[in-house]
Amino acid sequence: MNSEVKENCVMSQENVDAGERLKSEANEYFKKQNYNAAIELYSKAIEANPTVAIYYGNRSFAYLKTECFGYALADASKAIELDKSYVKGFYRRAAAHMSLGKFKEALKDYEYVTKVRPNDKDAKTKYTECNKIVKKLAFEKAISVEDTKKNIASTINLDAMTIENEYTGPELEDGKVTLQFMKELMELYKNQGKLHRKYAYKILLDVKAYFMKQPSLIDVEIGSENKFTVCGDIHGQFYDLMNIFSLNGLPSETNPYLFNGDFVDRGSFSVECIFTLFGFKLLFPDYFFMSRGNHESATMNQMYGFDGEVKAKYTAQMAELFTEVYNWLPLAHCLNKRVLVMHGGLFTRDDVTLGEIGKIDRNRQPPEDGPMCELLWSDPQPQNGRAPSKRGVGCQFGPDVTKKFLELNKLDYIIRSHEVKNNGYEVAHDGKCITVFSAPNYCDTMGNQGAFITLKGKDMEPKFTTYEAVAHPNVKPMAYAHSLLSLMC
Repeated sequence: MNSEVKENCVMSQENVDAGERLKSEANEYFKKQNYNAAIELYSKAIEANPTVAIYYGNRSFAYLKTECFGYALADASKAIELDKSYVKGFYRRAAAHMSLGKFKEALKDYEYVTKVRPNDKDAKTKYTECNKIVKKLAFEKAISVEDTKKNIASTINLDAMTIENEYTGPELEDGKVTLQFMKELMELYKNQGKLHRKYAYKILLDVKAYFMKQPSLIDVEIGSENKFTVCGDIHGQFYDLMNIFSLNGLPSETNPYLFNGDFVDRGSFSVECIFTLFGFKLLFPDYFFMSRGNHESATMNQMYGFDGEVKAKYTAQMAELFTEVYNWLPLAHCLNKRVLVMHGGLFTRDDVTLGEIGKIDRNRQPPEDGPMCELLWSDPQPQNGRAPSKRGVGCQFGPDVTKKFLELNKLDYIIRSHEVKNNGYEVAHDGKCITVFSAPNYCDTMGNQGAFITLKGKDMEPKFTTYEAVAHPNVKPMAYAHSLLSLMC
């Protein structure tokens, strides 16, 4: 009996040592920004010794880096449960809450840290900043009139905006976007110039008016011999967007594109990306398509940089106008009645039809659940069935869920984006669920390739083009992000 107890103690010590060794290995991978490898090793450390708060805290931080906010939240909570004096656990949980737009919950954690560490300047700063957001949101809610949506577009007076003599950038012709304008605009942006605010506002007003007339699900017809290109997340990486056009040709009536959401945030050239994309939408409305992503929302834009970038380059009024425009972006596209393209993924219900998607009332901020939320937020998983989302929003869906959805709606496969992939794309669910991600070396840290998909109408067979990141001016990702998230990219 004594020898058995002794052996258990020895094993226990072995586990303690193994946990520490694995944590140290994981930390090295984390420093190299290989977050997935770090997560794997932190998980093994937890298996070896599940009683150490710091293992969960470190894995939570790695999950934050990979945008698995739901998992990050769970790990941070577990760390706190194991050791209430582990202050980093409260920081991690607050960051996860912030990332999900749950500011009141984040404020509670920051408040706790300020109480246990009254002399901690960093904690006090974070508490103050978070408190400002909570108060601002409460104020906005208080002054908003029930059922009356503020319409920024109707308050814009283009006639009152004058073009200064010293402005040498591109000009709209009779108020319209032309190919010459687009070529000049892209050159202007490559040289870090700025489009005149009058033309910027005109593009936004015109594109909003266009999108307002569109359904939530767009049917796209591709001719038998015609090429069609689908791109994933761009995330404000303007110079990589230019590389896509260099590799694959500019959009045109014979070279149509679909950009599948998350045009902005994180990358610090989001303004340049969105005006380029909206410009092409106005130039080729029937040959250039844009889907809403989860980052085309007010909360995400306030946290991850786009809101700050628009205010820095233009005005707070324009930032509000962008929110109005994003609310009207279509949610999905159906290509030749065979392929459904959405930013996130499928649903918690098995009976969602294309007809239901087309009727979604999308003119709002993304809800926390339901089909609209899931189209923007969900992710595939390798195992059958469904699971709670690693992100804390939407769901995870397996191959069986994809198969049922495709059978019900008589489709061949789905294309979605939303997740970084090392090769820029991934084919899952027996070829029925394809992910495409078009922002290479995401956030200047991930080292991934970007990719886009080309297909022809006759067979709709996806072909993948991959590419590396190109150089960009020395403005770091998240340069305009909220100060509370400045360390998260």
